[in-house]
Amino acid sequence: MFLVRLRQDGPEFDQSKPLEQQSGWAEHASFMNGLVADGRIVLGGTLPNRTTAHAFQADSEDEVRGIWARDPWHQSHLILESIEPWDIRLDSRDHS
Repeated sequence: MFLVRLRQDGPEFDQSKPLEQQSGWAEHASFMNGLVADGRIVLGGTLPNRTTAHAFQADSEDEVRGIWARDPWHQSHLILESIEPWDIRLDSRDHS
């Protein structure tokens, strides 16, 4: 598991608009929903400081970087801030 942090600071991100009104929102949302459906993103959301954080299931940091590179918002709206290994010790999800 990795903790992936992205900044909403790309050159096309308009700070005056909510996420859903950003250019290319439908394509980005579809990509992200696909990552959730595939089990890649376990949890994700926006923090108050224009940063998003995602609990991301992958085998390596390189794998995470390769997947993010396919996001339609990669570098245009979201800038990858960090990818850190995350050892989840508390988890209420059903793993049966």
